[in-house]
Amino acid sequence: MSIQEKIDEITEKITIDLSHIPLRPTSKKEIQQLEMALIIATLYSPEVIELIKDPIERATWVDSLAVAAAALARYKAGYSIRQIADEVGRSETMIRAHLNGKTKAGKLVLQTYEKLKRGELKIVVPFLRVPKTMVEADLQAMREEKKKFEEELKRTKEELENLKRQYEDLKNKYDQLMHEKQELEEKLNTFTEALKKIKEIIENITL
Repeated sequence: MSIQEKIDEITEKITIDLSHIPLRPTSKKEIQQLEMALIIATLYSPEVIELIKDPIERATWVDSLAVAAAALARYKAGYSIRQIADEVGRSETMIRAHLNGKTKAGKLVLQTYEKLKRGELKIVVPFLRVPKTMVEADLQAMREEKKKFEEELKRTKEELENLKRQYEDLKNKYDQLMHEKQELEEKLNTFTEALKKIKEIIENITL
Protein backbone atom coordinates (compact mmCIF):
# COMPACT_ATOMS: atom_id res chain seq x y z
CA MET A 1 0.00 0.00 0.00
CA SER A 2 1.37 3.41 -0.99
CA ILE A 3 1.68 6.35 1.40
CA GLN A 4 -1.20 8.14 -0.35
CA GLU A 5 -3.41 5.06 -0.03
CA LYS A 6 -2.62 4.87 3.68
CA ILE A 7 -3.50 8.56 4.06
CA ASP A 8 -6.76 8.03 2.16
CA GLU A 9 -7.59 5.10 4.44
CA ILE A 10 -7.46 7.18 7.63
CA THR A 11 -8.91 10.44 6.29
CA GLU A 12 -12.20 11.57 4.88
CA LYS A 13 -13.14 14.82 3.19
CA ILE A 14 -16.18 16.88 4.10
CA THR A 15 -17.45 19.45 1.63
CA ILE A 16 -19.07 22.55 3.14
CA ASP A 17 -21.99 23.91 1.12
CA LEU A 18 -21.81 27.71 0.73
CA SER A 19 -24.62 28.12 -1.78
CA HIS A 20 -26.94 29.57 0.87
CA ILE A 21 -24.55 32.35 1.90
CA PRO A 22 -26.04 35.81 1.14
CA LEU A 23 -23.81 37.88 -1.14
CA ARG A 24 -25.46 41.13 -0.07
CA PRO A 25 -26.49 40.77 3.56
CA THR A 26 -29.57 42.58 4.85
CA SER A 27 -29.31 41.72 8.55
CA LYS A 28 -26.76 41.18 11.30
CA LYS A 29 -27.23 37.43 10.99
CA GLU A 30 -26.55 37.46 7.25
CA ILE A 31 -23.48 39.68 7.76
CA GLN A 32 -22.12 37.12 10.22
CA GLN A 33 -22.84 34.29 7.78
CA LEU A 34 -20.97 36.02 4.95
CA GLU A 35 -18.14 37.04 7.26
CA MET A 36 -17.62 33.49 8.56
CA ALA A 37 -17.83 32.02 5.05
CA LEU A 38 -15.14 34.44 3.82
CA ILE A 39 -12.88 33.66 6.79
CA ILE A 40 -13.22 29.88 6.59
CA ALA A 41 -12.97 29.65 2.80
CA THR A 42 -9.92 31.92 2.69
CA LEU A 43 -8.22 30.05 5.54
CA TYR A 44 -8.57 26.78 3.63
CA SER A 45 -7.14 28.18 0.41
CA PRO A 46 -3.74 26.64 -0.45
CA GLU A 47 -1.99 30.02 -0.35
CA VAL A 48 -3.18 30.83 3.18
CA ILE A 49 -2.46 27.34 4.49
CA GLU A 50 1.12 27.81 3.36
CA LEU A 51 1.31 31.27 4.95
CA ILE A 52 0.04 30.24 8.38
CA LYS A 53 2.52 27.38 8.71
CA ASP A 54 4.90 29.87 10.31
CA PRO A 55 3.77 30.12 13.97
CA ILE A 56 5.30 33.60 14.29
CA GLU A 57 3.22 34.98 11.43
CA ARG A 58 0.07 32.99 12.16
CA ALA A 59 -1.51 35.19 14.85
CA THR A 60 -1.01 38.45 12.94
CA TRP A 61 -2.10 36.94 9.64
CA VAL A 62 -5.31 35.39 10.98
CA ASP A 63 -6.22 38.67 12.69
CA SER A 64 -5.74 40.61 9.43
CA LEU A 65 -7.82 38.05 7.56
CA ALA A 66 -10.64 38.33 10.11
CA VAL A 67 -10.63 42.14 9.85
CA ALA A 68 -10.67 42.03 6.04
CA ALA A 69 -13.58 39.55 6.00
CA ALA A 70 -15.54 41.59 8.55
CA ALA A 71 -14.99 44.77 6.54
CA LEU A 72 -16.06 43.24 3.22
CA ALA A 73 -19.17 41.58 4.69
CA ARG A 74 -20.31 44.92 6.14
CA TYR A 75 -19.41 46.82 2.98
CA LYS A 76 -21.59 44.46 0.93
CA ALA A 77 -24.39 45.12 3.42
CA GLY A 78 -24.19 48.85 2.64
CA TYR A 79 -22.17 50.07 5.62
CA SER A 80 -20.11 53.23 5.17
CA ILE A 81 -16.33 53.16 5.67
CA ARG A 82 -16.77 55.09 8.94
CA GLN A 83 -19.40 52.63 10.21
CA ILE A 84 -17.19 49.68 9.35
CA ALA A 85 -14.17 51.25 11.05
CA ASP A 86 -16.16 51.97 14.20
CA GLU A 87 -17.67 48.48 14.37
CA VAL A 88 -14.52 46.56 13.48
CA GLY A 89 -12.21 48.73 15.58
CA ARG A 90 -9.72 49.67 12.88
CA SER A 91 -8.84 52.95 11.14
CA GLU A 92 -10.69 54.07 8.02
CA THR A 93 -7.40 53.96 6.11
CA MET A 94 -6.91 50.30 7.02
CA ILE A 95 -10.51 49.44 6.10
CA ARG A 96 -10.10 51.07 2.66
CA ALA A 97 -6.83 49.21 2.12
CA HIS A 98 -8.54 45.87 2.83
CA LEU A 99 -11.57 46.67 0.64
CA ASN A 100 -9.40 47.85 -2.26
CA GLY A 101 -7.25 44.73 -2.10
CA LYS A 102 -4.11 46.69 -1.23
CA THR A 103 -3.36 44.35 1.67
CA LYS A 104 -2.60 40.65 1.21
CA ALA A 105 -5.51 39.69 3.46
CA GLY A 106 -7.88 42.05 1.67
CA LYS A 107 -6.84 40.74 -1.74
CA LEU A 108 -7.38 37.11 -0.76
CA VAL A 109 -10.77 37.84 0.84
CA LEU A 110 -11.88 39.66 -2.33
CA GLN A 111 -10.83 36.65 -4.42
CA THR A 112 -12.81 34.40 -2.12
CA TYR A 113 -15.88 36.63 -2.47
CA GLU A 114 -15.64 36.53 -6.29
CA LYS A 115 -15.46 32.73 -6.25
CA LEU A 116 -18.46 32.66 -3.95
CA LYS A 117 -20.30 35.01 -6.28
CA ARG A 118 -19.57 32.79 -9.32
CA GLY A 119 -20.61 29.67 -7.43
CA GLU A 120 -17.12 28.22 -7.76
CA LEU A 121 -16.29 28.09 -4.07
CA LYS A 122 -16.19 24.74 -2.34
CA ILE A 123 -14.54 24.11 1.00
CA VAL A 124 -13.19 20.61 1.36
CA VAL A 125 -12.05 19.90 4.91
CA PRO A 126 -9.98 16.76 5.60
CA PHE A 127 -10.84 14.86 8.78
CA LEU A 128 -9.04 11.91 10.29
CA ARG A 129 -11.10 8.75 10.11
CA VAL A 130 -9.95 6.25 12.67
CA PRO A 131 -10.08 2.68 11.32
CA LYS A 132 -12.28 0.20 13.20
CA THR A 133 -9.28 -1.95 14.08
CA MET A 134 -7.62 1.04 15.73
CA VAL A 135 -10.78 1.80 17.72
CA GLU A 136 -11.05 -1.81 18.89
CA ALA A 137 -7.37 -1.86 19.83
CA ASP A 138 -7.79 1.36 21.82
CA LEU A 139 -10.89 -0.02 23.57
CA GLN A 140 -9.05 -3.24 24.46
CA ALA A 141 -6.13 -1.25 25.82
CA MET A 142 -8.55 0.87 27.87
CA ARG A 143 -10.23 -2.27 29.24
CA GLU A 144 -6.88 -3.74 30.26
CA GLU A 145 -5.87 -0.45 31.85
CA LYS A 146 -9.20 -0.33 33.71
CA LYS A 147 -8.69 -3.91 34.93
CA LYS A 148 -5.18 -3.07 36.18
CA PHE A 149 -6.51 0.01 37.94
CA GLU A 150 -9.30 -1.96 39.61
CA GLU A 151 -6.83 -4.63 40.80
CA GLU A 152 -4.50 -1.95 42.14
CA LEU A 153 -7.43 -0.26 43.86
CA LYS A 154 -8.44 -3.57 45.43
CA ARG A 155 -4.90 -4.15 46.73
CA THR A 156 -4.78 -0.62 48.09
CA LYS A 157 -8.09 -1.11 49.92
CA GLU A 158 -6.82 -4.38 51.42
CA GLU A 159 -3.62 -2.67 52.57
CA LEU A 160 -5.65 0.15 54.10
CA GLU A 161 -7.85 -2.35 55.95
CA ASN A 162 -4.75 -4.13 57.21
CA LEU A 163 -3.22 -0.85 58.39
CA LYS A 164 -6.51 0.04 60.04
CA ARG A 165 -6.50 -3.26 61.97
CA GLN A 166 -2.89 -2.72 63.01
CA TYR A 167 -3.74 0.77 64.16
CA GLU A 168 -6.68 -0.53 66.23
CA ASP A 169 -4.45 -3.21 67.81
CA LEU A 170 -1.78 -0.65 68.69
CA LYS A 171 -4.39 1.71 70.07
CA ASN A 172 -5.85 -1.04 72.27
CA LYS A 173 -2.37 -1.93 73.52
CA TYR A 174 -1.64 1.71 74.20
CA ASP A 175 -4.89 2.14 76.11
CA GLN A 176 -4.11 -1.00 78.11
CA LEU A 177 -0.60 0.25 78.93
CA MET A 178 -1.98 3.62 79.98
CA HIS A 179 -4.49 1.86 82.25
CA GLU A 180 -1.75 -0.27 83.80
CA LYS A 181 0.39 2.82 84.24
CA GLN A 182 -2.42 4.55 86.07
CA GLU A 183 -2.90 1.53 88.35
CA LEU A 184 0.84 1.44 89.11
CA GLU A 185 0.86 5.14 89.90
CA GLU A 186 -2.08 4.66 92.29
CA LYS A 187 -0.29 1.73 94.00
CA LEU A 188 2.90 3.76 94.21
CA ASN A 189 1.05 6.65 95.82
CA THR A 190 -0.56 4.24 98.33
CA PHE A 191 2.80 2.70 99.13
CA THR A 192 4.39 6.13 99.54
CA GLU A 193 1.66 7.19 101.94
CA ALA A 194 2.12 3.98 103.96
CA LEU A 195 5.89 4.56 104.22
CA LYS A 196 5.27 8.08 105.37
CA LYS A 197 2.97 6.91 108.16
CA ILE A 198 5.45 4.20 109.22
CA LYS A 199 8.18 6.80 109.35
CA GLU A 200 6.07 9.03 111.56
CA ILE A 201 5.32 6.12 113.94
CA ILE A 202 9.00 5.26 114.22
CA GLU A 203 9.91 8.87 114.94
CA ASN A 204 7.26 9.03 117.72
CA ILE A 205 8.52 5.83 119.34
CA THR A 206 12.09 7.11 119.29
CA LEU A 207 11.09 10.27 121.07
